[in-house]
Amino acid sequence: MSDALSAERLILASASPRRSGLLDELGLVFEIAPPDIDESVLPGELGRPYVERLARGKAAVMAAPGAVVVAADTTVDLDGELLGKPVDAADAKRLIRAIADTTHHVHTAVCVHRVTTAGEIIIRSAVATTAVTIAPIAEDWIEWYVGTGEPLDKAGAYGMQGPGAMFVAGITGSPSNVVGLPLDLLARLTAEAGVDLLSFRR
Repeated sequence: MSDALSAERLILASASPRRSGLLDELGLVFEIAPPDIDESVLPGELGRPYVERLARGKAAVMAAPGAVVVAADTTVDLDGELLGKPVDAADAKRLIRAIADTTHHVHTAVCVHRVTTAGEIIIRSAVATTAVTIAPIAEDWIEWYVGTGEPLDKAGAYGMQGPGAMFVAGITGSPSNVVGLPLDLLARLTAEAGVDLLSFRR
């Protein structure tokens, strides 16, 4: 590890256990510092610009000297309608009915915001998109799935890494993008920012 990198910290600007779990699986040492920003969609805003704006905003809030901040934001795009997290169980059922027997797109933006120990600011961001096809879902299965609690904190009201995987008929693109952090994109952006992720290994 270089002297420059050894002095830096890796910060995940997210409270998502799925994102932190992916970094854990990579064996990285990092801090969790979720930002508090307004995540409202602007009038006429499309999915990809929306998530990139939020990821960059989250990273900027948590930026600090000597820190490499990784921020991400995910939305489910169903024919131009952005589906966020459900507000309650009834809303979760509505969202699941909407995506059943359809193909939608999951957009996740990743932003790497690095402030070097010398004070240089380096920002890299991009968006990954994965097409997800959901099978037809019977009403009793919707009731059961919402009862598991899994859909309640996820954009589009489903998760591919848990029981919701049984409804996913196919995907085109990055699987980790659907979980909320496209690792291939993260590796590219950190490299572009001059960061060796392996330097943060446990």
